Amino acid sequence: MSTDAQETDDLEERVANFLRRNFPQIQMHGGNAAIEHIDRETGEVHIRLGGACSGCGISPMTIQAIKSRMVREIPEIEQVHAEAGMGMGGGGGMSPSFPGEGQEPEDDEGPEAPF
Repeated sequence: MSTDAQETDDLEERVANFLRRNFPQIQMHGGNAAIEHIDRETGEVHIRLGGACSGCGISPMTIQAIKSRMVREIPEIEQVHAEAGMGMGGGGGMSPSFPGEGQEPEDDEGPEAPF
């Protein structure tokens, strides 16, 4: 393996570890993050969030956090391009929902007191 290929593999591994270490909630909530491309010469990384991240209302905040933290933590990275999109497995997008949403209301006065 050439030195350039080895350095690229190392950088890709560090980017993947960064995502796992800093954003475990992506996977815990049914989403995923994939490295699409790393350009070592320009220091640019392209990331795509998928699964439950597609259509999630907080994915823009997750993307912004990835962009700002990755540039600070990995010196070779100059710019991060990240977006949420379809087609990465995980069953497509998931819309935010609230408990009881879509159910018929019950005619009760709430939970009973324990006494």
